[in-house]
Amino acid sequence: MRYELYYWPSIQGRGEFVRLALEEAGADYLDVARLPKQGVPALMQFLGGKSQGRIPFAPPFLKAGKLVIAQTANILLWLAPRHGLVPKSEAARLWAHQLQLTIADWLVEAHDAHHPIGGAFYYEDQKPESKRRAAHFTAERMPKFLGYFERVLARERSGWLLGGTFSYPDLSLSQMIAGLRYAFPRAMERLEPKYPRSIALHERVTARSRIAAYLASKRRIPFNQQGIFRHYPELDV
Repeated sequence: MRYELYYWPSIQGRGEFVRLALEEAGADYLDVARLPKQGVPALMQFLGGKSQGRIPFAPPFLKAGKLVIAQTANILLWLAPRHGLVPKSEAARLWAHQLQLTIADWLVEAHDAHHPIGGAFYYEDQKPESKRRAAHFTAERMPKFLGYFERVLARERSGWLLGGTFSYPDLSLSQMIAGLRYAFPRAMERLEPKYPRSIALHERVTARSRIAAYLASKRRIPFNQQGIFRHYPELDV
């Protein structure tokens, strides 16, 4: 099956977690909004209810045959068992989904560090609030999330979040570490020595052959100042 991934064409954002799973699986997919002849209008057709089927609230969403699946964690919950990115047991699938939902919470907090009032306002309109929110995020929330995943990895003792099996939450945790390194390099430099298992997982993920090839390719959109992970030096204290 050729999948169609619908997400914004110029940012990694939430769509990147799905891209990483598709790339690791070696799946055949089209990143629709980045195609010259289709682009953003094809994405907007779905959001405007002009295509058949159920209407997603927002991207990312994945078209798989007649199915249209939205929400990052929901897409991965459906996609992973079909490509060997999660064990087959119900308990393992639910545990992987739980980890992914925790990462989704963390991602929202990373975004809100630079847009604490709301996405409708430019960063320049909320700088004082952003400084306060980012200081709390780097001092309290980043250690809380990193500490949680470090404890999971310490308990499993295998280097992967689900024990001896590589799975899609490993890809997502790796992406979080990459994004935080871009957005908060000074904070991450301080924090990383405290969470060696998480950092080692990131290095192992990025060394996997398909992921390494993807990261070195033009398919990988660079981090930038329009995405969820943004680097404002004044927030990285």
